[in-house]
Amino acid sequence: MFIDTKVTAGLMAAAMVASSAVGAWAQTPTRIGDYNDWSAFSYNSGGSKVCYTLSVPIPGSEKPADVNHGTNFFIVTQRTTQNVSYEPQFMADYGLKDASKVTVTIGDQSFSFFTKDKSAWAENAAQEPALVAAMKAGAKMTVQAISARGTNTSYDYSLSGVTAALNAIQDCK
Repeated sequence: MFIDTKVTAGLMAAAMVASSAVGAWAQTPTRIGDYNDWSAFSYNSGGSKVCYTLSVPIPGSEKPADVNHGTNFFIVTQRTTQNVSYEPQFMADYGLKDASKVTVTIGDQSFSFFTKDKSAWAENAAQEPALVAAMKAGAKMTVQAISARGTNTSYDYSLSGVTAALNAIQDCK
C-alpha cells in the first residue's frame, strides 16, 4: 500500500481542496478504510457529509526523476446530498501552468482535465462516469501535467483497490 503515515499530513489539505468546490471549510477527515493502494475518507462540510477516496503515485514513477514533486493525489469525491457522483480530481503539490490541460490515461482511453492553481478536474463532466468505469476496469492510470514553471510531469497510479474504495463511499450519507 502506497498511502502511509507521511501522507496523512496531506489528507487535511486534500479534504480542504475537495471541499473548496462548494466553498465550505472542511473538518478533519475520518478514515473509512484502506483498500490496497486506495484509501477512503469522510468529513462534514456545511451540514452535509462528503466522502472521497484517494491514492498517491506509485513510488518511483514520478517523472522527471530529478525534480521535487512533493505529494500528489488523485481523488474521487462523492457528495450524495449535492448530486455529485464520483468527481475525479488531480491535486498537485505545486502550481499547475495556467490554462494548461492535464491528461489522465487508462489503457487506450484518455481524459482531458482543466487546471486551476494546484488542482485539475475533468474538462467535460459528462465523461466522469467513463473515467470512473475505466479506473475500475484498469490496472494503472497515468497523469500528465505541466507545472507553473513549464516542467512536463508524469505520475503512474495503481488502480488496485479503487473499486472497493469507490464502493465504500458510494452511499455517502
